[in-house]
Amino acid sequence: MSRSSRLLLLLQVLATRRRPVTASELALELNISERTVYRDLAELASQGVRVEGEAGVGYRLKPGFFLPPLMLSEDEAEAVLLGLDYVDQRGDEVLLKASLNARTKIQSVLRSAAVSRTSVRLSSPGPPVPPAFPENAVPLNKLRAAIRSQSKLELAYRDEQGTESKRIAWPIQLAFLHNVRILIAWCELRKDFRTFRTDRIVSVIEREHYSEPRGTLLRRFRAEHGVDATQDS
Repeated sequence: MSRSSRLLLLLQVLATRRRPVTASELALELNISERTVYRDLAELASQGVRVEGEAGVGYRLKPGFFLPPLMLSEDEAEAVLLGLDYVDQRGDEVLLKASLNARTKIQSVLRSAAVSRTSVRLSSPGPPVPPAFPENAVPLNKLRAAIRSQSKLELAYRDEQGTESKRIAWPIQLAFLHNVRILIAWCELRKDFRTFRTDRIVSVIEREHYSEPRGTLLRRFRAEHGVDATQDS
């Protein structure tokens, strides 16, 4: 493996770790010596990559660092393309457009030989035809914006029997299921996580930011419910 390839691989490993990783762990994963790991870390730092840590404790990328576009392997490309197929079938207009753009980028970076060998389709034969989802009174983009800004939402919500109620919800995730879309949120009224079908949300009023970090709430939800819904963060 060339040094440039090894440096990129080291960056990828660091980018996928949420906690500091020691030089010995990096050496084992990359099949190189610890001495080489230290040299490569120093080289990344000299090139402006924001690596923090120390020997014996571990290393990680500082928040805010983004990897440059990397060549995908054939297996990686197929995995991504299969995920995009799901988006084509279940996504809303925003995600459908993002899926098309992502698919185009993948095609542009795959070598022609890889394109000919891939076992999944690389482009849609025509516009995707998603299932007929119930219409939403509140655009999903408004819910996305609240999730990303970590803002509370005052919801007017209509249940299955048609009874309307008011809730203060801390939105953390949109989930795209077989034939419905749901908003996952912490409900102040119930003091617990609740799911709200987006087609039953009558109206929303965006309020102040909620106090607990969204990432913490997501981890709690997944731990309590044992699920990891297809998400739009």
